[in-house]
Amino acid sequence: MSTFNPSTRFWLKSAVAAGVGGGLASLSRLAAAQGAAIVEGTQFRAINPAQPTEAPDKIEVIEFFWFGCPHCAMLEPVLREWVRKLPSDVAFRKVHVPFNEVKHQQLYYALVNMGKADDATLEKIFDAIHKERNHLDTVGAMTAFMPKLGIDAKAFKDSYESFAVTTLMRKATAMASAYKVDSVPMLAINGKYMTAPSMAGSTGGALMVAEQLIQRERKARG
Repeated sequence: MSTFNPSTRFWLKSAVAAGVGGGLASLSRLAAAQGAAIVEGTQFRAINPAQPTEAPDKIEVIEFFWFGCPHCAMLEPVLREWVRKLPSDVAFRKVHVPFNEVKHQQLYYALVNMGKADDATLEKIFDAIHKERNHLDTVGAMTAFMPKLGIDAKAFKDSYESFAVTTLMRKATAMASAYKVDSVPMLAINGKYMTAPSMAGSTGGALMVAEQLIQRERKARG
């Protein structure tokens, strides 16, 4: 869909080197800067209008991503470690956007519908697409790949073609539009704020900004 054009992705190579190449070490180096003031319109933007969250009793963090995005693939292991350390009052979830194609989005929500979209499965899919050059861009390629994930191929195809998956895709596409997602990866904080490596300067910077916005929401709740 033209609304989510992959040509709008503008993650700089220097940001990749500083943020992803350094992995969790870069987060450690940035930890000392967490007290620095973040600037709306620079490191983050307000979501206008603010969007409802699925977990109103928690502070919600959403990653908008696309399997075909190399920057999402590089972010994945760093983000996974960050998510594992989130406090109990923070809820994290992923939303797959349809950047000019829907097959990868349909792949993701077929796995969600089956309860199979765990970290290990997503890691193998990113590796297949970006390291093994198995683009998984046809139903046949996806179905053939499922046994490598320990997933029954027929069960996957049934899920892939189901009305439930179509519904999940429509919801995800509507969310991406409401949040005004124009590049990936992006992180939304509690339906109120959006940040990204392209805004914060690096992966570590984006996660640092996200942590400050989480703290802001926590304080606002008293």
